[in-house]
Amino acid sequence: MVEEGSRVASHDSHAGRLPGLFASPDTSSFTEFLGGYSPELLPGRRTPPASRVGDDIPHGTTIVAVVFPGGVVMAGDRRATAGNMIAQRDIEKVFRADEFSAIAIAGTAGIGIEMVRLFQVELEHYEKREGRTLSVEGKANRLATMVRQNLGMAMQGLAVVPLFAGYDEERDGGRIFSYDPAGGRYEERDFYSVGSGSVFARGALKKLYRPDLSVEDAGLVCVQALYDAADDDSATGGPDLTRQIFPVVASVTSDGYRRLGEDEVGALARTVVDGRYESPGGPSAPLR
Repeated sequence: MVEEGSRVASHDSHAGRLPGLFASPDTSSFTEFLGGYSPELLPGRRTPPASRVGDDIPHGTTIVAVVFPGGVVMAGDRRATAGNMIAQRDIEKVFRADEFSAIAIAGTAGIGIEMVRLFQVELEHYEKREGRTLSVEGKANRLATMVRQNLGMAMQGLAVVPLFAGYDEERDGGRIFSYDPAGGRYEERDFYSVGSGSVFARGALKKLYRPDLSVEDAGLVCVQALYDAADDDSATGGPDLTRQIFPVVASVTSDGYRRLGEDEVGALARTVVDGRYESPGGPSAPLR
């Protein structure tokens, strides 16, 4: 409390009064506000390590997203790795960004989760200041700025590559945005995946995707893709029926963000695992 009080007093001559920056209407961006008040708290203001350290720090891996009529489904496996070791078996990589969008992370887990929290506050702050939500493109652009601020850390092996998806009211449908470590922002069509197992997951998505998927089928396609990724990528974790650890699956529609319950995802996972006993390579797509 002493440190907080001294900070307030250092910004305003009247002890106990919040500094004038808190009442300034100049910006609706929380990151800009934080840059003016305590810039050292922004991830982009940190001094990068002198040498590459990424291999020793837990990394999240595979994320997938699929568009369906009226929305989008996003899913992520639960494994985090540090080098050749499993650092955590039940990490969560898919999060609610706001009422009508979702964000998921691949890359350095600690920095990624911090970026997610900052992004959530950024969107909430804008909504409170402006009385409305950002457009889907506006949200995607704000996230690109945050990724770009982490470039120095990314060059030292601490990269974060998020995947962003949201419901677009004007289009009445879902949209997916991917990023590179330098903050490049790219809109993807129909489906996409990021992370170490993304190549294998994307192959499954290409095979199984249809433009008329229901939300339930889109969730099943995502779990099938994550299973294929885990089958070929050691850093991606498949459904763990013994420990009851299943992927995180969430949908975003006109009704908002919804994370599927453990029972729902467990049922999807068991459907996939049971099907692999009959067809280890997964379901086949029709040739025509």
